[in-house]
Amino acid sequence: MTGRFDRFALNRFSSEDKAVGVAVSAVVAGAVGLAVLNPLAGGRAEAETPVRAAAAVAEQGTASQSTASKASTGMTTAEAREAGYKVPPRAVQPSEVIKLAQKQVGISEGKGKQTKFHDWYVSTPHAKATAQRDGGFSVKAYNGAQWCDMFVSWLGAQTGVKNMGWDAYTVQHASWFKKTDRWGHKAKPGAVVFFDWKDGSNGSIGDIDHVGLVVKDNGDGTVKTIEGNSNDQVEKKTRDKSEIVGYGYPDYAS
Repeated sequence: MTGRFDRFALNRFSSEDKAVGVAVSAVVAGAVGLAVLNPLAGGRAEAETPVRAAAAVAEQGTASQSTASKASTGMTTAEAREAGYKVPPRAVQPSEVIKLAQKQVGISEGKGKQTKFHDWYVSTPHAKATAQRDGGFSVKAYNGAQWCDMFVSWLGAQTGVKNMGWDAYTVQHASWFKKTDRWGHKAKPGAVVFFDWKDGSNGSIGDIDHVGLVVKDNGDGTVKTIEGNSNDQVEKKTRDKSEIVGYGYPDYAS
């Protein structure tokens, strides 16, 4: 294959990029990651129910946000839980997300490489929407798949962070941050950090291999992170900035 199809051929993906399991080759038709705002609506908050929003993704094919929620207009607890949140989207400090991430350190894969992060993602309408977006495969394909981005997405869902983005595919997640003007190159606590093992900071979003959460900029050219699917578990890491393509910035409380 040539052109953009060749660019997304399965043999070009790193292990982290294969987060959609056996169906990841269908990502050629995909769009951006899942989150609270819907970029198809020009960046405006959409007062859609989770079910309607997930259906809209399936209808549009290249749609991106399966649960465009009532983020600022009172999403109910029932609606939030239906969408996959533990609590409705709200103002959250970065420290709350970091604290939750730290509590997950040491959690490792079980039978079939499964984790609670897989269990959560598969249970959400987001998974149904991304499966439809990326080719119409069963959400079961996510089970046992690479899960670094599911971990980051889970953190946002558990804490209710606005615009953290939900996806299982790092490139699409980073693309969403870029397209919604939440992308940059400064390490901030609570930022979502994207890595390229080959070209590092010289790489592009399409080259991204892995994702984690920033804990702290160490001020010496390195960043403290917490990452899922690192040596098959959640780990604390110290990463050199030369490995980092960029950062996504959720809407944290000021």
